[in-house]
Amino acid sequence: MTISTFNFHYGVVESEADVEASIQQIERYLTQRIGQVLPDQPDLIVLPECCDMPSGLAEDALQNYYRARGERIRDALSLIAKQNSCYIAYPSIRLDSDDKWWNSVQLLDRNGDVAGVYNKNHPVIIEIDENQIQCGKETPVIECDFGRVAFAICFDLNFDELRLKYVRENPDLILFPSMFHGGFMQQYWAYSCRAHFVGAIAGGLPSSIVSPVGQVVSSTSSYYDFVSATINLDCAVVHLDYNRGKLEAIRQKYGKKVRVTDPGYVGSVLLSSETEEFSTEDLVREFEIEKLDDYMARSRLHQQ
Repeated sequence: MTISTFNFHYGVVESEADVEASIQQIERYLTQRIGQVLPDQPDLIVLPECCDMPSGLAEDALQNYYRARGERIRDALSLIAKQNSCYIAYPSIRLDSDDKWWNSVQLLDRNGDVAGVYNKNHPVIIEIDENQIQCGKETPVIECDFGRVAFAICFDLNFDELRLKYVRENPDLILFPSMFHGGFMQQYWAYSCRAHFVGAIAGGLPSSIVSPVGQVVSSTSSYYDFVSATINLDCAVVHLDYNRGKLEAIRQKYGKKVRVTDPGYVGSVLLSSETEEFSTEDLVREFEIEKLDDYMARSRLHQQ
């Protein structure tokens, strides 16, 4: 699948502009940004946290903007998703029917429908106290046609309890819209959850796609605030212990139809099938490969 992600700055509006003008300006801004990656024909577009938050508005004006905006920008992005047959992760401040505020990601599917919603589980204190942002309690893992998708938003990345939920849920992909980068924690989450990890960081910090063994697959640069990359979700994390000879046998038999990616230093590699002829699970069965999590479980039992 092909993923596009961004690290753009927030759209600027005039502080004296009326709400309607601000909404239209932000919609044009996001449409232009997304238009940069559409030639890459992405399966999934990931936007930064609060992607339609205007820069330059005071807090009271910002809430008026959100109330007037409603779902208009979501609907505009839904049309883009439908026209281009892609998923779009739309992070925004959201007001629900009970007049409660949420920091959310709405995942739009290829038909432009809402496939699922994640509400930030761990808002920062200022969000709760000054912006009345509610604390999400659910951790949905959304089934898409390319795999299973989980979410973390910004401050969420600091909380092990959220990460450990995803370790148990075993998603294929974790989306991370944010205002802070998280540094090495991005790589640790990817490795810990055995999942690809997509950061979409607002404000110019690098946005990257990280593999399940913690390698940066692709990243925005100092020149471009967007990047598209094709990744293979048909993969498994495998420890080298007891598997090294089997991995070599796989390479000798199948050549370029398989890939073994070694990040170094962690003792584990990423095994992936690069053909439609067989899956990674087929390789695991054929060569009796022991996945990393199975090896860890066997080690614990052996120690007992």
